Amino acid sequence: MDITQQLETGALIAHLISRYHEVHRQQFPEAVRLARRVEAVHAEHPAVPVGLSQHLLFMFDDLELHQQQEELMLFPMMGRGVVPPGPIACMEEEHDDVVVQLETLARLTTDFTPPEGACGSWRTLYALCREIDTDLREHVTLENDVLFRRFS
Repeated sequence: MDITQQLETGALIAHLISRYHEVHRQQFPEAVRLARRVEAVHAEHPAVPVGLSQHLLFMFDDLELHQQQEELMLFPMMGRGVVPPGPIACMEEEHDDVVVQLETLARLTTDFTPPEGACGSWRTLYALCREIDTDLREHVTLENDVLFRRFS
C-alpha cells in the first residue's frame, strides 16, 4: 500500500499541494520557455514540435484554474469533512480532460522522444514534458482514487 493512502485527509491534501500543485507551477513555465526556444531556433527542422508551447500554455492555464478551485473551495470543504458530490464529479471530469491533454502532449513530442541529434534544450524539453506527464498522471490518480473516494 502506498504511504499516501495512509495519510489523514489534511496531510494528504498538504502533500498534494506541495508535491504536485507547487511542482506543476514550476514545471510549466520552464517547459513553455524551452518549447518557445525550440520552436524558434529549429523552425525549419521537420520534427519541430509546432504548437507545443501553445499547448503547454493552454494546459497550464487550465490546470492552474483547476488547482485554485481545489485549494480555495474543495480542499477546505474536505478539511471540514463534508463535500457534496457535485464538486468532486466536476473535478473528476476535469481530470479526464487532463488525460486527453496529456495524450496531445505525447503526440506533439513523439512520445517524448527528441529527434536524432537534438540539441540540449530540445532533449531537456522532452524530458520535462515526460516528467509533467508522469507527475500529472500520479496527481490525478491520487486525487481520484484515494482522496475523492474518502468522500463518495
